[in-house]
Amino acid sequence: MVYTATHSVSLLSQLIEIPSYSKEEMAVADLLENYLIQAGTAPKRLGNNIILSGRIWKHNRPTLLLNSHLDTVKPQGQWHHPPHSAILEDGKLFGLGSNDAGGCLVSLIHTFLNLHEQDLGYNLMLACTAEEENSGKGGLESVWTALSPVDAAIVGEPTGMRLAVAEKGLLVVDAYTEGQSGHAARDEGINALYLAVEDIMEIRNWKFSRTSPWLGPVKMTVTMISAGAQHNVVPAGCHYVIDIRVNDRYTFEEILAELGAVLHARLVPRSLRLRPSHLPEGHPLFVCGKTLGLECYGSPTLSDQALMPIPTVKFGPGVSARSHTPDEFIYLQELEQGLAGYQKFLMALKLHWT
Repeated sequence: MVYTATHSVSLLSQLIEIPSYSKEEMAVADLLENYLIQAGTAPKRLGNNIILSGRIWKHNRPTLLLNSHLDTVKPQGQWHHPPHSAILEDGKLFGLGSNDAGGCLVSLIHTFLNLHEQDLGYNLMLACTAEEENSGKGGLESVWTALSPVDAAIVGEPTGMRLAVAEKGLLVVDAYTEGQSGHAARDEGINALYLAVEDIMEIRNWKFSRTSPWLGPVKMTVTMISAGAQHNVVPAGCHYVIDIRVNDRYTFEEILAELGAVLHARLVPRSLRLRPSHLPEGHPLFVCGKTLGLECYGSPTLSDQALMPIPTVKFGPGVSARSHTPDEFIYLQELEQGLAGYQKFLMALKLHWT
């Protein structure tokens, strides 16, 4: 059986109808597992994640992973269409998760089903994973050992079928300034809030010297602050949060060391998991994309690329700007382009990767 964009529309419509918020993906995982079984394959279920190996498999060949996520954020803003009703209108399919990343998911599933019995010159794996939207540990990270060894991956996210060959990492830092309490009416104490304000001005004006040709400069934003218990007491402590989008020219450890040398605060990173990625220009995925004339760019948005310690490229049907917006949709034409584009890429890849 050959799967077409018509099958993608049908499957995506079914996915939209089932709420699949992060950590609540069981029902949609059940649907996909049954779909793959009915397609004649033998998927492996790990929690709310589904993995599947191609039928043509040789241990002396490299392995390519096709990955996209099956969870969504919760509906945001005012929707004119019910978020969990798949509505076809004016060449668009409306519904929560249609664009991010349902269109990519169904296109990768059908690409896998169409090609996994062919000898591509490399092994093929599929992973439909959970908890991407909240960077949860029950998603890709929880099944990575079961997937390994994997040599490279295509991550399905809405990029307009452009190739994201680099992606910024996310470093969230809790910063704590420590002063000394005193009475606000007298010249007493050391105001931890003032120390934090000095830090924030430093952060606002700080420029990291290394700029990436794909991802530009590191971007820092202070997003939260709290201090004090009552109006007449100089606060002895202040807590603020820094959101840092890190390019591929820095490690997280270098960022923390540079900031620690100029700030008053004690810096505590929440996680060191979501690191930046960069695909070398000589890698077969990069070469294949350039050969096909695909536009390459660096992505500021986070995905499961950040959790993969292997060469990756992110691309798929849909547009990132539609993600997490009311009345989310994907064009039917984009679903056609997604399936055709993925299949063309995988077929061309065998000329560059053996």
